[in-house]
Amino acid sequence: MKEQDFFALGIGHKTTNKNKQVIDCFFPKPIFSASAEEIKALSIYSEGTSEITPSEALKIKQTISPDLFPDELIEADKPLAMVYLKHDALINSVEEAYLKLHLLSHRLTLPNTLNLDQLFEHLPTIVWTNFGPIDASEINDRLVMHRVRSDHIEVYSVDKFPKMTNYVIPQGVRIADSSRIRLGAFLGEGTTVMHEGFINFNAGALGPNMVEGRISQGVILAEGSDLGGSSSTMGTLSGGGEIRISIGKNCLVGANAGTGIPLGDRCTIEAGLYITSGMMITVLDENNKEIKKVKARELAGNSDMLFIRNSQTGQIVCKTNKEAIELNEALHKNN
Repeated sequence: MKEQDFFALGIGHKTTNKNKQVIDCFFPKPIFSASAEEIKALSIYSEGTSEITPSEALKIKQTISPDLFPDELIEADKPLAMVYLKHDALINSVEEAYLKLHLLSHRLTLPNTLNLDQLFEHLPTIVWTNFGPIDASEINDRLVMHRVRSDHIEVYSVDKFPKMTNYVIPQGVRIADSSRIRLGAFLGEGTTVMHEGFINFNAGALGPNMVEGRISQGVILAEGSDLGGSSSTMGTLSGGGEIRISIGKNCLVGANAGTGIPLGDRCTIEAGLYITSGMMITVLDENNKEIKKVKARELAGNSDMLFIRNSQTGQIVCKTNKEAIELNEALHKNN
């Protein structure tokens, strides 16, 4: 997408701390495209973040889309946050950060397609509780207050990112433990995430997929692929540097296995084997004869690879994967 073609708009509810600083923002129905006429109607508003009244929000809704936000948002008669982006530039506010994370989890954009520069600078550390988000600097006073009132406060996490399901629940997915999916994760229809599965922001499974392992920041799992229990993918925030890891269609990364190189389609890594980019791999032909020895990075992105260990020599071997992995259809029927 060319920069001048970029368009994103969100009108939502914001939470502030005692100093009236925004600490989070909820956009029920952000949009990522609009006609030239609709964009023209917004020309009176400046690009970026602004505060608008319910009546202004209603006018924009009537101009842009009847589904821009639910009516309950304006019935509360409180000021709302609006983020209007004409350029995919670096992030300049908490509200912009939350809008971009919403765009990903609403499946409006794919991972690695948005400019997330300065995301961390504009995400405050929040205490996430059963009473909603609380500024970390205010939590101790709140703990005392709730204790005295006998309405015990439950702290779920202390983090910059909330769990996705408090803001977005994509249709056609199953999530066994919602605390393991961060806002900004992309879950395609048909995806199942089991208890040990984890999906970071700006990462995702295109669906249908079975996820019982870790999808790190920046990693994309293509349709039909399976991450076994406690398996791992190396993201740009977890040691992968600038290497962007992706896993193609109909792949299997076995239990406790992982990859630090991108994989093409129909690849399998046996259980317990972690492929790193500098690892020496022995490549075999169809008759199990050695062709060459290479570093794993030289095989990056190839399809139909089977990575196993030679139990006698300890060598890491790559062979042609003759059997593509097919996901159990019954497990992935999520509606």
